[in-house]
Amino acid sequence: MPYDSVMPKHYDVIAFGTGSAMNIVSALIEGGARMRFAVIENSMVGGICLTRGCIPTKMLLEVAKNIRRIRESGKLGIRASIESVDFTGVMERVWRRIYLESKEIEHSLKRHPLIDLYQVDGTFVGDYTVDVGGREIEGDKVLLCTGSRPTVPRVPGIDEVEYYTNDNFFRDLRELPRRTVVVGGGFVGIELGFFLAMMGSQVTILQRRSRILPDEEPEISERLQEDLSRYMEIRTNHEVVELRRSGERKIVVAENKLTGDNVEFEADAILVASGRASNSDITRPEKTGVKTDKKGWIVVDEYLRTTKEDIWAFGDATGKLMFKHKANYESIIVYRNAFLGEQVKAEYHAVPHAVFTEPEVASVGLKEEEALKMGYDILVGYAGYGETAKGEAMMAEGYFAKVILDRETSRILGAHIVGPEASILIQEVVNLMYAGDGRADPIYRGMHIHPALSEVVERAFYHLHEPGEWRRHHHH
Repeated sequence: MPYDSVMPKHYDVIAFGTGSAMNIVSALIEGGARMRFAVIENSMVGGICLTRGCIPTKMLLEVAKNIRRIRESGKLGIRASIESVDFTGVMERVWRRIYLESKEIEHSLKRHPLIDLYQVDGTFVGDYTVDVGGREIEGDKVLLCTGSRPTVPRVPGIDEVEYYTNDNFFRDLRELPRRTVVVGGGFVGIELGFFLAMMGSQVTILQRRSRILPDEEPEISERLQEDLSRYMEIRTNHEVVELRRSGERKIVVAENKLTGDNVEFEADAILVASGRASNSDITRPEKTGVKTDKKGWIVVDEYLRTTKEDIWAFGDATGKLMFKHKANYESIIVYRNAFLGEQVKAEYHAVPHAVFTEPEVASVGLKEEEALKMGYDILVGYAGYGETAKGEAMMAEGYFAKVILDRETSRILGAHIVGPEASILIQEVVNLMYAGDGRADPIYRGMHIHPALSEVVERAFYHLHEPGEWRRHHHH
């Protein structure tokens, strides 16, 4: 046997995943580094966000948002009805856009002289050594941007019944299901459930927790649930215990956790959106001395170093704050620490996120309860959309913005919004939380365009209450 076939092929950098890890590979190549890169991808090239996450979802939700606005335009005096919606056409358009972009990235990686793309599972077999489809490679530095995958509940019948997850929803679903059961009431379940409901499916969301979006402020979850319940059935405290087939139909059995009774739901399609799982069972990072927690998420320090020198992890792989913008931010931290020799700590006090239903939900920083538990002396600001001229013009009643400030310093600790364009409205708060000492003073010193929707945020900062007191204003 030739000598080189048993020696692992050597690289300067092994990058797991073609999502945010590519930011680092691109920056190194653009900076003129003469390095050899191994890039490992066991799914579509481009990462979760592009191929099966945020981007296709937002393209679908743009259709759903417009359908809802047309359906509710009567309140503005517009008489409109929707003749038809081309469900198959919408799904095809979105998939084509994703597929073509993925292929473009794949071809550029394959053509690059400094990159070898391995389109297989990468599994550690020793220190800095990875098995890629039966051959071994080794790297001086390793980037574990291994993402996550859908958690599938291990309930009886799960293997007998076909179901969708975000992994195959965009690729495979082409006919609008008459009835859809969504397992899970987090971001993915709510967004895709809302899309299907607006397209005309009868949607039931089964959420085992006591409210949808359980990580949001309770009053935000409650408001969204009340609002979306006009278009879909939302069952909280319902845990799926069994799936089965009955002829062509699928049956989802859920236990009502408050009564102990089992309830059956008929479905033409089932969407499982019950959380995310680590990929460490595939990559086996422990074989190279990288520590994981009991769920397989990779343990990192504040510099994003793993427990093994020259191996770094970021994005979904660490199991915390699974948002694309957070992974992109972390890729910059890893680039600076691993390749520029800096010592930069990752900073998470103001990681924002949004849910792109209509209305939207957006959030950043601490919730009221968290701030109180951490010992902050806080004031809570609150304003309804209807208190602003633009909100009134939009007839956006019942939506609101809430901000949390440190009483003594006016430092912004958090903000939470439910209503149209919440994802845009939150941004000025995020920017302030990163600027200087993160205080609210610029809101008071500056001007907001009148009558723009951003006045909702401005008003929240002016209407400050004692914790709990703002609720009276809220219910009033």
